[in-house]
Amino acid sequence: MHMCGVLGLVCATETDAVAARDAVAAALRCQRHRGPDETGIWADAEVVYGFNRLGFIDLEHSHQPLVWGPSEDPTRYTINLNGEVYNYLELRAALAAEFGARFITRGDAEAVVAAYHHLGPDAVKKLRGMFAFMIWDSREKVVFGARDPFGIKPLFYSAGPGGVAFSSEKKSLLELSGVLGVREELDHKALQHYLVLQYVPEPESLHRGIRRVESGTSFRMVPGRRVEFTRYFHPRFTAKPVTGQAEAEALYQRIADVMRDSVGKHMISDPDVTVGAFLSGGIDSTATATLAKEFNPNLIAFTTGFQREGYSEVDVAAKTAAAIGVRHVVRTVSAAEMMEALPLIVWYLDDPVADPALVPLWFIARESRRHVKAVLSGEGADELFGGYTIYHEPISLASFERVPGSVRKVIGKIATKIPEGTRGKDLLRRGALPLEERYYGNARNFRDEQLRAVLKTYSEGVGFMDVTAPWYEVSRGWDPVARMQHVDLYTWLRGDILVKADKMTMANSLELRVPFLDPEVFEVAASVPLDQKLAGDTTKYALRKALVKIIPAHVLNRPKLGFPVPIRLWLRNEMYDWARGIVSDSGTEELLDKHAVLALLDEHREGRMDRSRQLWALLVFMLWHGIFVEHRIKPEIPEPVYPVKL
Repeated sequence: MHMCGVLGLVCATETDAVAARDAVAAALRCQRHRGPDETGIWADAEVVYGFNRLGFIDLEHSHQPLVWGPSEDPTRYTINLNGEVYNYLELRAALAAEFGARFITRGDAEAVVAAYHHLGPDAVKKLRGMFAFMIWDSREKVVFGARDPFGIKPLFYSAGPGGVAFSSEKKSLLELSGVLGVREELDHKALQHYLVLQYVPEPESLHRGIRRVESGTSFRMVPGRRVEFTRYFHPRFTAKPVTGQAEAEALYQRIADVMRDSVGKHMISDPDVTVGAFLSGGIDSTATATLAKEFNPNLIAFTTGFQREGYSEVDVAAKTAAAIGVRHVVRTVSAAEMMEALPLIVWYLDDPVADPALVPLWFIARESRRHVKAVLSGEGADELFGGYTIYHEPISLASFERVPGSVRKVIGKIATKIPEGTRGKDLLRRGALPLEERYYGNARNFRDEQLRAVLKTYSEGVGFMDVTAPWYEVSRGWDPVARMQHVDLYTWLRGDILVKADKMTMANSLELRVPFLDPEVFEVAASVPLDQKLAGDTTKYALRKALVKIIPAHVLNRPKLGFPVPIRLWLRNEMYDWARGIVSDSGTEELLDKHAVLALLDEHREGRMDRSRQLWALLVFMLWHGIFVEHRIKPEIPEPVYPVKL
């Protein structure tokens, strides 16, 4: 099992093998944090693979890139796998029983390539885990690869006259742009999407010549030809009514059983590799930590927070850690530390993500890596079980649904004339819109009229519906909350949550495992009916009921806080001069109206409006632009961290 950085170059024509190998080796260096245990390079006339390894299972033998084949052709395939396939032992046993497959390592990469050999592209549907991989079939001259169903592990690609390259890190593809013949141009459409959504939506990146393999998608290519993509994962929220207490209790037991099974699978590693857990004050991380303790009595839990009331869950997490009996490590973060670390964090991100919670996540990941090599976390529970407060919105707006469309349009026009910040304005504005036009994922940042004043390249033809419309089309006829959950799987979850989770932990050579985002957990969660997701003011109702006998009582009905960051307060005080400096120094004049940005900052400082989220999106982009476009900001990249021997 390997958490790592993969890089693959598929040359358009047979090329200078030495030069291609050297180019891949050089490009691999900027993602060494993803796998400091070992570096491997493999090449033939058409394909070069590079691999940075962070090993967990079979550290002595499961080296990558891994060459494998059946007994009659033992070097037919070469696989480059980033990920953890948690059911690989069962998969190996099934392949051995049905096809007589033989294995020479104890790792999961061999199971994946053997499954592909015997089952073809459908093998990817058998994998339970997080992964991004490429398999080169030297006999058929075909590259086949895939990304996991939810998009836990990243995979970028870039195609040009020189060939196609795939990589865990976008930085490596920028290093190979000369070899590929790809120009490093900014994607203005992706920038507009980023400022509205707070992340760059798949399959886009902020560089026009670099895209992302989408979550739940496989791909196939022949050297010299285009990449062909196929979606293999089609999640459907197919609610099954629950009638009576007996059926409800059976549902809660199924949720508890599947979560215990998933956490057990996610704890797998060699005996000398320790797995810990992130712990906030909410039920999701508490559930994973409590269940993980059943499999590792010496579990260590890690919490981050700020020394400011209302912005820290450290006290609650400490109480939880004591209740479940685990060692507890805390890392608090100051405004000064945040400002100093942000350029380096943006470098690790590859593309900007305007979620300030990723900053404390980077700090706690760095602290965790001194103790463990992998951590469990609670990402995905909100999307699967109905945890976001905004999921109540269709219920609160139900009265608008009974109003004729023509009247709703009038209400919408009235709402535009109400002064900004007036109570009820947003309710009227959103109530006047159908779901498809008002909900674009669990993020709301710039509205059109606000963005037009700041973004010089603003285009009327670009909007969030570019991103959401295909997923709303798939969910036509579902209940509105299920449709919102479905949209969030393809927007907020894979665009923000999983990007920050992967990038901030791997920046510190730490593997993050997410037991909620498991196909078998999803299958149970997808069956939960609306009244078992939202009940009264409660979210994740069925999940809470399932966890009654598992997690401490003080956590069960506590409102969600997460890892909140006090940027609203800091941008008025400690961070004000720093923010002005970023805007003034930025070379983004052709893209942004810097006077308008500074006006937003002053409006925020004076307390007239809360502009913190909009400002944060702009500041993070300006830092990104300074690093990747202007090359003016050059963060000092530390060597990967190693854990202390306990």
